[in-house]
Amino acid sequence: MSAAAVALLLGGAGMVMVAAAPAGAAEISFPTVCDPPIGSNIEGTTTAEVTVTPAEAKVGDEVEVVWKTTKAASDNPGYTDLAANSVTPSGVIKLGGDATGELAVQGKAENPAIPKNSPMVVTPMKAKLKLTKAGTVTLTPASYKINVMSTDTVCTAKEGTTVPVGATIKVTGSGGPGPSPSTTPPTSPPPTSKPPTTPPPTTAPPTSQPPASPSPSASGGGQTDFPGQTVDVTFDCGSFIQGGPLKGKVTINAKKNGGTYDLTATTAKGVMNSPMDLPAGALQPSMDIKLGGADSGIVKVSGPGNPEPIKGGAPVSLSDMKGTYKPGKTGKTTLTPDKLTINVVMAPGAAPIVVPCAATASSVSLTLDTAAQPGGSGTSGTSGSAATSGGLAQTGASDDGGIKALALVAGTVMLLGAAVFTFTPWRRLRGQR
Repeated sequence: MSAAAVALLLGGAGMVMVAAAPAGAAEISFPTVCDPPIGSNIEGTTTAEVTVTPAEAKVGDEVEVVWKTTKAASDNPGYTDLAANSVTPSGVIKLGGDATGELAVQGKAENPAIPKNSPMVVTPMKAKLKLTKAGTVTLTPASYKINVMSTDTVCTAKEGTTVPVGATIKVTGSGGPGPSPSTTPPTSPPPTSKPPTTPPPTTAPPTSQPPASPSPSASGGGQTDFPGQTVDVTFDCGSFIQGGPLKGKVTINAKKNGGTYDLTATTAKGVMNSPMDLPAGALQPSMDIKLGGADSGIVKVSGPGNPEPIKGGAPVSLSDMKGTYKPGKTGKTTLTPDKLTINVVMAPGAAPIVVPCAATASSVSLTLDTAAQPGGSGTSGTSGSAATSGGLAQTGASDDGGIKALALVAGTVMLLGAAVFTFTPWRRLRGQR
C-alpha cells in the first residue's frame, strides 16, 4: 500500500505527524492540533529541536535554521508500511525578540521506510535567515504541514498554548530594520506613469442597488443547459472509513431534453494518485440526488467504471454520474447531492464490494423551474435498498484491532477536495484476482 493511504488514515488511526521547534539543540514539547484530509481534528504532543548555526552572528550574516522532529505525537498506525521517500514536511517559524515576521522552513522526502506500528520519521526542515539588525532574535514554531503523495495534514499549536522558544540568536553590530529570510530585490524599479492630463469622466451614481446574483436556476425560455454550483457535502461511510465523516464537494448540472432533464453529478478529477494498481472497471460510482421545493423524491445517477487500468501512483478520478429527471410537480425544484455508493470490482465477474456513504450534511447545487410531466418521477422517487458491505468479515485484534479489516485499499473515491479510501482484507482481494 502506498504512502497516500497513510496520509488519509491520519484521522482514523489517531496518527498525528507533527513537527515543531525547541531551543538551541534542547528539546521542547507542546500540545498540537492537526487537521487531516478526512475526519475530525486530532490532538497530540510534538517534541522537537530547533538549532541555529552559528548561534552568535553579526549584522549581515546569514545563518542556517533547522527544525527537527524528535518524536511525533503518534506512531505509524498498524494498517500498512509507509514507503521510503514519501513524507515531505514544511513549516513556519515565528521570529520574536528584536525581530518580527516569519521564516518558512522546508524538508525533503528522504524518510526511510516506516513499518506499521513503529515511530514516525519526519526529515529535518531547513531555511536560511539573513540578519539585518543587532539584538536578540527568538525562533518559535508556528505551524507545519505534512505532505504524503499530494495529501496534506496541517498542524498548529493547540489554542491557548504558549509554545516554548525553540532557539535564540545573538546578533552583534548595527544594521537595518530586522532579520528576514534572504530574498533577491527587484533588478529595476517599477515603471512610473504620468498623471492624466485631463480628469477622468464623472458618472452619476446608480439610483438603485444592482440585483443580487441569483442561485443557479432554470428560468424557462430557450435555455437548455443549467450549470449547478459546487457544494460541500459530508459523507459518513460507517466502518469502511475510520476517523469520522468525510468532507468533499459535488456539482450537479442539468440539460433540458423535452420535458425531462439529463442530470450529471461531478466529483473530483485527479485529486491525488492511486495507492495501488486498479483494474479497468474497478471503481463504479452512483449517487442519489434529493429533490426539494416543488417536487420531492430521489433521482438516481450512476457512472461507469474506470475505462482503463490505473497504475499505482497515477492520477485517479471517479467518472461523472448521469441520470434522467422527469418532473412530477410544477414549480421551483431544488437538487441536492445525497447518498454516494461505490461498487469496487477487483476482477471481471467478481462480486462487487459495496461501499455506502450517507450524506449527513449537504446543500442545494441546482434549482430548476419545472413543469409536471405525465408519469413524473419526482413524487415517487425512492432511495433504493440499503447497500451491503459485500460480505466483509469482522476481524479480530490479530488483524486490525477489532474493526472491519483495513488491510488493503480496494478503491479510491475522489470528492473534489477529499479522498476516500475503501478497504478490504488482503486475502479477499487475492481471491478476486
